[in-house]
Amino acid sequence: MAKSQHVTETPATAFLKQQQVVYTEHPYEYMEHGGARHSAAVLGFDPYAVVKTLIMQDDQGTPLIVLMHGNKTVSTKNLARQSGRKSIVPCAPETAQRHSGYLVGGTSPFATRKRMPVYVERTILGLGRIAINGGRRGFLVGLDPAVLVRLLAVIPVDCALDAAD
Repeated sequence: MAKSQHVTETPATAFLKQQQVVYTEHPYEYMEHGGARHSAAVLGFDPYAVVKTLIMQDDQGTPLIVLMHGNKTVSTKNLARQSGRKSIVPCAPETAQRHSGYLVGGTSPFATRKRMPVYVERTILGLGRIAINGGRRGFLVGLDPAVLVRLLAVIPVDCALDAAD
């Protein structure tokens, strides 16, 4: 019997298993700077339901995670205002890696090295199913967005902007 492709366990999938979360594995060929749009295209997913995990920081250098639709960008101005911070900017890749423990392009919000507040675009929570990074480049996991609320204590925000193509 043919076995479907299995991805080596990551800290994220180990955490999900420990929490008894049911998820599906979706490996794909990673493309540098391809982002969520690339993974959605090769996997046949709606980019709106592919959630990207972004590591950002406030004006004090305090890191935070933002979960955003794959075909949207973050209004850092709106996010700062809604989170009570002066400003928010994306972290440099090496800083993001230090905070999360994951390579950029393979960042999962689960089992990060450093505990950080997690902000989620509110409309993500209304989706039936999402695909989110499983802790490795070229690997998404499919799950119910309610898992984000239960395991990450996400803070819903409204900060999505249409992405410039």
